[in-house]
Amino acid sequence: MALTFTLDPAITPALRDGILDLWADVTNAGGAVGFVAPVTREDIRPDLVNHFVAMAEGRHRLLVGHDEAGEVAATAFFSFNKHRLRRHWLWLYTVMVHPRHQGKGYGRELMAAAADAARTFDGIDAIRLGCRGGLGLEHFYASCGYKEVGRVPGAIRVSAGDHRDDVTMLLPLV
Repeated sequence: MALTFTLDPAITPALRDGILDLWADVTNAGGAVGFVAPVTREDIRPDLVNHFVAMAEGRHRLLVGHDEAGEVAATAFFSFNKHRLRRHWLWLYTVMVHPRHQGKGYGRELMAAAADAARTFDGIDAIRLGCRGGLGLEHFYASCGYKEVGRVPGAIRVSAGDHRDDVTMLLPLV
């Protein structure tokens, strides 16, 4: 069954809690979404609040995918560039699909929905995203049409002695 996507949903307590649960579950399953396991919802809450503030200020937008039970199953945040010479592309980050839905094609659905949404934003020609090397994520994003355009070796420190590449991917929209 496919996900149902909503761009810029109303921020309700249920949505907030669903995103917190998703983010914690993805991180604790080994997902590379800004934290290192183990985490709790309370560890993540300040970052989510920052996302919501940026949304209220018009700097970020949110795409949410709900599963057939109406639960938050996937998210992606868009971040717009303030710099006048970079306003033609945006960042996509905190791209997540719940671990219980892995292997169902929901990641590809999320990436396609994100590209479709970005095409509706005025003046946006491309999407950039960063991913943590060592997990094969760049291969997944490449299969969704992204191209690797940069790599900084060892730029992400997961733990003492465990440094990963910071990989930048680009999807032209035009």
